[in-house]
Amino acid sequence: MKQAILLICVIFFYTHSAFAKNNPDIKSQAAMVFNAQNARIIYDKNADKVMPIASITKLMTAMVTLDARLSPNEKITITQADVDKLKHTSSRLPVGSSYPRHELLRLALMSSENRAAAALGRTYPGGTQAFVNAMNQKARKIGMMNSRFVDSSGLNSGNVATARDLAKLVTASNNYAAIREFSTTSQHSVSPGNKRGQLQYVNSNSLVRNQGWEIDVSKTGYLSEAGRCLVMQANISGQPVVIVLLNSWGKNTRIGDANRVKKWIESNQGRRQA
Repeated sequence: MKQAILLICVIFFYTHSAFAKNNPDIKSQAAMVFNAQNARIIYDKNADKVMPIASITKLMTAMVTLDARLSPNEKITITQADVDKLKHTSSRLPVGSSYPRHELLRLALMSSENRAAAALGRTYPGGTQAFVNAMNQKARKIGMMNSRFVDSSGLNSGNVATARDLAKLVTASNNYAAIREFSTTSQHSVSPGNKRGQLQYVNSNSLVRNQGWEIDVSKTGYLSEAGRCLVMQANISGQPVVIVLLNSWGKNTRIGDANRVKKWIESNQGRRQA
């Protein structure tokens, strides 16, 4: 009997030791890695913890904007109402300058432009509150049951979700061609008019410029309350993989975590094929 118990303990130890070594060693506080093709959860960490999501919010902003089928070429003028009076963040879009709706959508997604996101919400039929209501309705429709949206930019820490819910958000976002294109644009320029020069923007996710990655959807986020966040859908080992990383504690940790996930999946795929 004692020998049998000892044997079970030995098996348990080695099995769990191997399992502990065979994980991506994610540093972010919460994470979800999800195969969008077969709906299989590959890895999760604190995936049901409700947390501020910062500018990951802008993926929902984009979906609600596109669902409304508003003219992408309609010129929208930046007003004082779009200026961040909560966190006092800066913006390169001057008050009084005008841009086509599709340009504001691109800047909100690729470079997390807060005034662009605020203007998209403000010019929605019924105004900002109607837009926020539509965001929460869309969240429920796609199964984000532990999420809440209070603005279109993500500057308010009241925008909250779980990593599990955000995997659903990314999966839904991937169904929009404009989101796939705009969120992965590596660099872009716009003209604010008034004889000003072109404003040059780059994607806030450096991985879209990395040839080792095939990224379909991307969004970064940062608030002091949320930490550094990153969500993506990418092709890894021939599979559509959703990666959600919330509250990464260091400036480069979310990028490091994403690379660790990719390497981990590719390594496991290699072992299965060996």
